[in-house]
Amino acid sequence: MSKFLGFSCSLCDREYGPNEIIYTCPKDGGNLDIVYNFSSLKQDVSSDMIINSPEESLWRYLPLLPVNQVHGRETPLQAAGWTPIFSPPALREQLGLQSLWVKDESRNPTASFKDRASAVVVARALEIGVEVVVTASTGNAGAALAGMAAAAGQKAVIFAPRTAPPAKIAQLLIYGAEVLLVDGNYDQAFDLSILAANEFGWYCRNTGYNPFTLEGKKTAALEIWECLINRRSFESPLAVFVSVGDGNIISGLHKGFKDLQALDWLAEMPRIFGVQAEGSAAVANAFSAGVEEISPVAAETLADSISVDLPRDGVRAVRAASQTGGAYLTVSDAEILAAIADLGRVGIFAEPAGAAAYAGLHKALKQAIIGSEDPVLVFNTGSGLKDVNAAMQAVAPAVIIEPTLRAVEQALDLSD
Repeated sequence: MSKFLGFSCSLCDREYGPNEIIYTCPKDGGNLDIVYNFSSLKQDVSSDMIINSPEESLWRYLPLLPVNQVHGRETPLQAAGWTPIFSPPALREQLGLQSLWVKDESRNPTASFKDRASAVVVARALEIGVEVVVTASTGNAGAALAGMAAAAGQKAVIFAPRTAPPAKIAQLLIYGAEVLLVDGNYDQAFDLSILAANEFGWYCRNTGYNPFTLEGKKTAALEIWECLINRRSFESPLAVFVSVGDGNIISGLHKGFKDLQALDWLAEMPRIFGVQAEGSAAVANAFSAGVEEISPVAAETLADSISVDLPRDGVRAVRAASQTGGAYLTVSDAEILAAIADLGRVGIFAEPAGAAAYAGLHKALKQAIIGSEDPVLVFNTGSGLKDVNAAMQAVAPAVIIEPTLRAVEQALDLSD
């Protein structure tokens, strides 16, 4: 029997077959979870098989993914995932934490977390024989799809708001994607991409819409389990902090940990904390209200990657915190800029959305949600090179000097 049994609606539990090209539940529009035959997986796959794999990418978890083979050997498609986990002493000291790790997703091929989802979606597209993959994006998801599709020789069409950072648009174009800049916001680009996919028969990768995106993103949870949880003994559950926009990354992390528990490989569920910008806090608002109904907001934040009016994976994003003993926090743009500078001082260059999680950890410590003895892992979800204009707001400008040693002394205050 196949490991991949089909899809199940996260709202009504209605099930659909594995061979259907389906995105959300036709009955109620709920996000679809991919269902595995865990009885079979327990017999066929062991944790030792995974841990001893020589593969240094997300494809080391192929037995736990809904595709059948490693794709893109010797191309960037095979390089997604398996990102480093750092533990900078300066950050631990600054925050007063005994155990702190930063998982740096900027080391992915196109420099963001979104490569994980795109790698799996492109693999699925290859297996079902589609020629064109489309997505809406503020930049990172589009760049990830464009890069992974280029590696696989597929055609990609990207809808992005015309206000997306130029560096992200440059990536889309360099990877050879067909780029359409929408004179509107992300949500309008999202809706248009779905209309186009339906009209032209394209395969839609949209975050929080295509169920395979969640499977790619869950691989980060598998890496945390393998590289951290499996190697250490924690007196309290690991606290994981991640920025939230559409809600798909935090939902993917939750799915990964749940799959590990279904395999009996994870004894204790980590606590998952979502961090949203104050100007784009639809999921945080629902969590605070104790409801799963997501009400749209008029999103406004410099963190473009998490600027979303109506999160498309909001219900599962609320559950990721509520079902794990986590919480949601909101941070201001000023706090995000400060976090960019803090991470930069230890050698981690984060874009605004990537730094939001670290800003959220600051706030959690101030509010005593996290204590000094709690083990904490924070995600940086994307490279600061994605949005240099925002990075320049986080630091003082460089000093301009004349080409003399005297000028150097004065600028650096080296004189006696």
